[in-house]
Amino acid sequence: MAATTDDESVALLSGVPVFETLGPRELARIAQLAVPRRFQAGHVVFREGDASDTCYIVRTGHARAIREHPDGRSITLATFGPGDIFGELAMFDDERRSATIEAIEDVAAIAILGADMRRLLREHADISYKLVISLGRRLRETNERLSRQSFQTVQSRVAGVLAQLVEQARAEGAEDGDVLVVVTQAEVAQLAGSSRESASRFLAVLERAGVITQGRGRLTVHDPAALQGYVY
Repeated sequence: MAATTDDESVALLSGVPVFETLGPRELARIAQLAVPRRFQAGHVVFREGDASDTCYIVRTGHARAIREHPDGRSITLATFGPGDIFGELAMFDDERRSATIEAIEDVAAIAILGADMRRLLREHADISYKLVISLGRRLRETNERLSRQSFQTVQSRVAGVLAQLVEQARAEGAEDGDVLVVVTQAEVAQLAGSSRESASRFLAVLERAGVITQGRGRLTVHDPAALQGYVY
């Protein structure tokens, strides 16, 4: 894989919410710490319980965060695409990983070693301060999202997940009109916090209404705007 230049890393970092309060000079300092990494589809980047020593920002491809149960089942907690960060708590401490990260397809990323980032934060208090502000915002947004979800129906949560996946696909270059989303029914249900049966029934409703067409491990959203009518 070709080496990633500092300018490319700065451009990538500038779109990551956790770094949104940082200016170009501060992003350049972080970019100097970044190294390119590549993972093949199916590769486990790290497992739940591993030591937390590196964070990653996705350049291309997709990965997912999963929780594994002793009986062999796994639950998808989140998916990550270009511009998304995972393992970010490694920038601040060396606690154990809270989830397993697996590449869904070939992934190119930049990696930042936690020890390097913590040294930078000690040397530049202004960067530390701005990152604390960003993390506070993310925590507040997460709390608000969880609060909304606690009052939402299954239909509303599933429609919201599909809308987010469409938004992600468009951010990655999908054009207006039909949007292909690579996701299984089980993953939609897990992301929405519902049973697979409940999610499947609502997906069937959307398909009969012409909003989506389902396929094996993927679905096509024909009318993204219609999804908003189910989100409240």
